[in-house]
Amino acid sequence: MILTPDELRSLVELKHQSPHTLLGMHPLGDKSGLVIRAFLSDAQKVEIAPVHEKNKPRLELQRIPNTDIFEGVTKDASKVYAYDLLITDKAGQTRRTRDAYSFLPTLGEADLFLFGKGDERKIFDKLGAQLRTIDGVAGTSFAVWAPNAQRVSVVGDFNGWDGRFHAMRMLGASGVWEIFVPGVGQGAHYKFEIRDVHGHVKLNTDPFGFFFEVAPKQAAIVWDTKKFSWSDTAWLKQRTERDALRSPMSVYEVHVGSWQKKNATESWSYRELAKPLVEYVTKLGFTHVEFLPVAEHAFYPSWGYQVTGFYAPTSRFGTPDDFQFLVNALHEAGIGVIVDWVPAHFPRDEWALAKFDGTALFEHEDPRKGAHQDWGTLIFNFGRHEVVNFLVANALYWCERFHIDGLRVDAVASMLYLDYSRKAGEWIPNQYGGRENLEAIEFLKKFNHITQTEFPGVVTIAEESTAWPQVTRPPYIGGLGFSFKWNMGWMHDTLGYFKREPVHRKYHQNDLTFAMLYHHNENFVLPLSHDEVVHGKGSLLAKMPGDRWQKFANLRAYLGFMWGHPGKKLLFMGGEFAQTREWNHDRALDWHELDDPGHRGVQSLVRDLNALYRGTPALYQKDGDPSGFEWVEANDGENSVLAFLRHADGAPPALVVCNFTPVVRYGYRLGVPRGGQWRERLNTDATAYGGSGVGNLELVKAEPVPSHGRPCSLSLTLPPLATLILEPQEL
Repeated sequence: MILTPDELRSLVELKHQSPHTLLGMHPLGDKSGLVIRAFLSDAQKVEIAPVHEKNKPRLELQRIPNTDIFEGVTKDASKVYAYDLLITDKAGQTRRTRDAYSFLPTLGEADLFLFGKGDERKIFDKLGAQLRTIDGVAGTSFAVWAPNAQRVSVVGDFNGWDGRFHAMRMLGASGVWEIFVPGVGQGAHYKFEIRDVHGHVKLNTDPFGFFFEVAPKQAAIVWDTKKFSWSDTAWLKQRTERDALRSPMSVYEVHVGSWQKKNATESWSYRELAKPLVEYVTKLGFTHVEFLPVAEHAFYPSWGYQVTGFYAPTSRFGTPDDFQFLVNALHEAGIGVIVDWVPAHFPRDEWALAKFDGTALFEHEDPRKGAHQDWGTLIFNFGRHEVVNFLVANALYWCERFHIDGLRVDAVASMLYLDYSRKAGEWIPNQYGGRENLEAIEFLKKFNHITQTEFPGVVTIAEESTAWPQVTRPPYIGGLGFSFKWNMGWMHDTLGYFKREPVHRKYHQNDLTFAMLYHHNENFVLPLSHDEVVHGKGSLLAKMPGDRWQKFANLRAYLGFMWGHPGKKLLFMGGEFAQTREWNHDRALDWHELDDPGHRGVQSLVRDLNALYRGTPALYQKDGDPSGFEWVEANDGENSVLAFLRHADGAPPALVVCNFTPVVRYGYRLGVPRGGQWRERLNTDATAYGGSGVGNLELVKAEPVPSHGRPCSLSLTLPPLATLILEPQEL
């Protein structure tokens, strides 16, 4: 035996941090030959057979007594060469494989250096499970970051889930463990067996896993996410040329598992969803689909917001290829794809990221910084370079491998404030004594800058519920760098207004006008999202006051006001046909309600609103420009009437008029900037939508009667609980 007793013990007890230095083929210390070792717990006999140099002899390795380590020495060569192991197991079956311990590391010094400083943008091509062919040998390289682990092995269905077969090596001081395993191909299931800093052995999923078993199973699956054949080149080209701020954006928010279902327990797959979803979204005229988080999550009722596999579309609905198929189909139809992205927190499952190597690796050790009290989850340590690299590269991964057009970042406010949802004494101030999370701020700036630089045309959207300044302004002037921000204030104020009985609305006119006091400080999306139709809040329709007719009329008027108001639009599924009950992730939408004229009318209205919106530059081109909006009537609270003009360059203006009482108002005069005929382009009270049909017979002539500071005016009939959109008739 050439091994020292300590070396032998470290191998047998699986405690050696660099088993490649002892296993495999190595020159003898006196350079008189070579020593070959293999650790094979199931072997009865082991031989080596040269691969390329046929003049080298076959050599039978001898078992070191009382171990599963086989060792042999050859004096015929002093330079290592490629060889296969011929392994006869205890059942007498022989298999041939290249020795996993005969390969050089698959990560270089530059890879590890960049990862250590947080700047390896394609770390997803290096860590995790990577299908490779090395020296003509097909297999998979495995690499994982676990700097405080005592030992890491990759285990899977290719080695009987036995950590003795493929113990990994630590690459210097990087904290990265690595091994190349010949013969492991796509579809292989695996985990990492980690002896943590405390000496406890546990099984963890791969933080960089591309595909996982369906929950509650947890194994990662070796998968090639680069092989899909895309056909969306035209879409990607026009995306880079489009100015998102000056283009229409009408987003249909979708939960994949409950849009439609095959039966009470089974949802449609990504591929099955593609055709009907494309047809439906195209029919209704939305520009984008936004999926609630599709990244792997073990707890289905979290709707995807408790992510356990950041690099994998959830396997509940198919393979990564199937999700790519869905995105590709949407792109071919001219529909953008946004996904919810969750860098704010992760669940406490210790088989996933929590206490990954026995320490708070991805999170903070101190719960005053590392634990979300509201959600029972953990907070990423944004001060750690490798964690920032993990998250920034993850954003790039979704854009590169899945051609995602936008990332909506969940719970940004919880990232920005150290005292978010905490009482005094439950949080730690920053170095200046403030409540701002300086590390999270720098992370968000970096994420936004790199994502938008690497993928021009991709938008980033913040769900940020406070008045944090410059969320959508560039980092170089002190902003966070997002493209858009959800206007949670607008949503809260307007929903509060519409919940009120019309008789009380006169006292709350400012709930509708207040948003314009700050609107031009940011680039906004107006959200009526999933959050507003769950947890006992009721559906949009259920929030509306009055009898059935008034409920539908209120909702139609609200949607008309929303589509006329500055800001991009987002509507959660079911809202487009006024679903009666609130959303339940375990049930499909109530599509049968479309048999009812009231629900069908709201759907028709949303279709026509989208068509009008996309075809009317005044309604989108200057969303963030003060010159694109002017009030005509903001103060008529007594009648609950609002009117405003929207403007665009080189296109006619649009006049939006709202009457939020159930009273018809005849001869209501409003000033307009030009004379001639004005066409009623949309009336939410039209009979086609289930309304009463009161209106202005399409055309109204502007009279030379000054009003509201303008030289001409219209005398309008305002339908009850309705929104009108008018446009001057071009000669």
